[in-house]
Amino acid sequence: MTIAICVGSSCHLKGSYDVIAKMKAALAEHKLEDKVDLCAAFCLGKCSTTGVSIRVDDQIISGVNVDNFDDIFKQYVLGGLGT
Repeated sequence: MTIAICVGSSCHLKGSYDVIAKMKAALAEHKLEDKVDLCAAFCLGKCSTTGVSIRVDDQIISGVNVDNFDDIFKQYVLGGLGT
C-alpha cells in the first residue's frame, strides 16, 4: 500500500505535517511500517477542501485532519490491508 500526504501550500496551512506525524505514529503502533510506503506529494488536486488531502493507493481522501484521522486510518488503511 502506498500513502501520499499532500504538503502543498494549501494542505500545509491546513495541517499536513500534523497528519504526517499522526500517520507515522499510527503505522508504528500497528507495526505496518514495512507494509505501507509513506511519502509526501505536492498537489493531489483537492485544494479547495477543508482539510488535508491524502492518497491511499489510487483513492484520494480529502478533508483529513487530526480530529478525523483515526476514523480515516481505520477505514482506508487498516480496512485496505485487511487487518
